[in-house]
This record gives sequence, structure tokens and C-alpha cells, in this order.
Amino acid sequence: MNREQADTPLRVVQITDSHLFRDPTAALLKLNTQISFDLVLELVQRKEENIDLILATGDIAQDASMEAYVRFGAAMEQLGAPFYWIPGNHDRRAVMEKVAAHKDAFINLVKSGNWQIVMLDSSIVGEVHGNLAPEELQHLESCLQAAQNDPAIAHTLVCLHHNPVPGSALWMDGIGLHNDEEFLAIVDRFKTVRAVVYGHIHQELDFLRKGVRYLCTPSTCIQFKPDVEDFALDDLNPAYRWFDLHRDGSIISGVERVTGHVFDVDHSSTGY
Repeated sequence: MNREQADTPLRVVQITDSHLFRDPTAALLKLNTQISFDLVLELVQRKEENIDLILATGDIAQDASMEAYVRFGAAMEQLGAPFYWIPGNHDRRAVMEKVAAHKDAFINLVKSGNWQIVMLDSSIVGEVHGNLAPEELQHLESCLQAAQNDPAIAHTLVCLHHNPVPGSALWMDGIGLHNDEEFLAIVDRFKTVRAVVYGHIHQELDFLRKGVRYLCTPSTCIQFKPDVEDFALDDLNPAYRWFDLHRDGSIISGVERVTGHVFDVDHSSTGY
């Protein structure tokens, strides 16, 4: 992808943690994830006129079913922009890779204009927490090293599913990226990294760490309450995030939530 107009930012949409089921009538903690996902997609269609690419950052499916991945891919096609996905802890990459219509969705490096987007797989089969395998860390380092030596690439966005920094609730300790120190050591070494983007903890976060912006995006279904000790659901509605990636390296980003709909969730639950 090449940007013809140098002053036109790259418009990126992030969709994460949809937790779709084989059965579209199934619910997660009382919330029908297909309905909430569809409402977020309708919101994207209303709000976004010119999407350059879509980042789907894991937990596409709750049950790792082929049917859920096929429906998700079909929904992405309706948005009219290329999408790229990475697996989360509820996903199975081996199943996702069998979705023949979307083989290109597993490209782990996207270049557009003077930006590159590095996609990392932090999932471990059968585990809630994440870990970046040696080949994933090598991929990140190689991409960043190459960008440092490539005058055409000035800025990098790094995407993964698991939070590489602690979450905002005590119960989240232990479910994030376990080799976070290795990951952060690589990010800290390279000056082209502008932002790290993730999902997994179902809430909106946007902060700076050593000059790099870290952005967590809410789920398209249930939301996790911040700043609590034990598992708790929030009353905030499902959402997606948009980014404008500018040629000077600046990023403008915001979260858009579904409005006009009240979601009933199981606030008595102690986990999921």
C-alpha cells in the first residue's frame, strides 16, 4: 500500500476481543457477543469513511471455532479495507489459518507510507497469559533494525494481544505478557517505535512509557472494570479504536462506543 498524498494520515481501525461463538445466539456472561459485535461493526460503518486497514488483535473467537472465524472474516469484508489478525488466548491459530478466504490476514508486517506495523503472536495454546516465542522476538527486532536502516520507513506501530505492561486491576496480575521485560527491552532500543497497541484486558488505556505510547482498546463485548482487586464487569458499552498515523510520527487516536443500547451482563460473575 502506498499513500499518494504525503499529507494524508493512515487511517487504522482496531477491533479486538470479539469472543464470537460457533453458535451466534451464544452469550458470554449473559451478553450475546454476536449482537454486540454487529453493533460495533454498524458503528464503524457509520463513523468511518476511508479506512486504510483494520487490525484485529485477538480473541476473535471464544471457542476457537471455524464458524466464528468465517463470520468474523465476512464482517471484515463488509468494511471494505484489508484486515490483519493475530490470535489471542481463546483463539487457535491453526484453525484461523484454515480460513481459506483470509490467508493474507496473517501477514506479520504491514508497510504503508513511511509507517510499518509489526504484528506479533503472543498466544500460548491452553494458557490465559501470553508469551512471545524467540522467533516472535526476533521478528520484532529484525523489523525494527531494518526500519532503522531504511530511509523509507520512519515510524513503527507494534501490535500484540496480551498486555505488555500491568493491567489496571489487581486480578489481572499474571494474565498479561510473561516475558514483558524481553519485549520492552527491544522496544526501548529502537527510536522508530511510536506506539504499542493491544487488547486482552477489555478496557481503554492510553499512556506514555519512555516516550512510546501504549494503547489498549475495549472489547466489542464485555468490559472489565478498572482499579479493582477482584474480577468485575464495567457498565461501559462495547467499542472500537481508530488511529490517524501521520507522516511526522504523530498519532491521533480515539475510542468510539456503541450508544443507544443497554447491555445486560452478569455482574455477579467472578470470572469467565
